[in-house]
Amino acid sequence: MFFINLNMSLPLCVAVGRRKKAVAKVKLDSGSGIIIVNNKPLEAYFQYNSQYIQLLKGPLLSLNLENSYDISIEAKGGGLRGQADALKLGIARALCSISNDKRPLLKKEGYLTRDYRSKERKKYGLRKARKAPQFSKR
Repeated sequence: MFFINLNMSLPLCVAVGRRKKAVAKVKLDSGSGIIIVNNKPLEAYFQYNSQYIQLLKGPLLSLNLENSYDISIEAKGGGLRGQADALKLGIARALCSISNDKRPLLKKEGYLTRDYRSKERKKYGLRKARKAPQFSKR
């Protein structure tokens, strides 16, 4: 039997961003600019690394919306850099789904382009994806 909690508010928008092995599920809601990643404040989750924080706030800063939305994020897989890139894409996609008139500016800035590069798989007979054992003629 299912019970629906009507007191729980649904997010304004949900979007997914990916990079390498990292996946970020972004939930946008109107609010005051609070960003929570895996139930931690943004700065604490990214270990106060200003480069990662500025990277994922990029879409919000380019539209001057940094204090307009509360963002709740669930990030899995990869490292901090991959997760930061996945968050950036997820936030940009969420902003586009709220209002389509923001899309051209985000597209021009490059926030809607998914970085498809990922680690190449290891091949048999090699040490890594391309590194071969040393060749000896004699």
